[in-house]
Amino acid sequence: RREVFDRVGPFDAELVRNQDDEHNLRLVRMGGRIWQSPHVRSWYAPRSSLRALFSQYMQYGFWKARVLQKHRIPASWRHLVPGIFVLVASALACGALLWPGARTACIALWSTYALAVMLAATSAATHHGWDLWPRLTLVFPTYHFSYGLGFLHGVCALRGRRKVSCNHG
Repeated sequence: RREVFDRVGPFDAELVRNQDDEHNLRLVRMGGRIWQSPHVRSWYAPRSSLRALFSQYMQYGFWKARVLQKHRIPASWRHLVPGIFVLVASALACGALLWPGARTACIALWSTYALAVMLAATSAATHHGWDLWPRLTLVFPTYHFSYGLGFLHGVCALRGRRKVSCNHG
């Protein structure tokens, strides 16, 4: 409703991505609620390649870091998980070269992650068609790693900056 925008303000035009998430964060912080109608229908055209999907989610992660910088809190703690995962997985992979304990932890992390991806792909394929399973085992990690890398890039690129240009992400 118009009065919500009058109270909360418009979408932040500085943000290239995540404008709706940032707006919803402001709305919730001001005591509002997000309401989704089951009567609204929308259609989504997925990216045509893993490369395009990777680029899209890198941008989402980058601009999520800007929202975090702007508000000093995440809209949800789950937005931090991909960045933390990429950071921990990278640290363990590097540590595995020097320390056997890190090697064991790295193998355990990657095995658990691979199993989770396969289970999630299986669950989705059960409901939407088994022909999707091979693609989903590639799409899910693409989501997680590109978002996580984008978020970490955003955190590093935005350190000490108050505003960013639209060239980032």
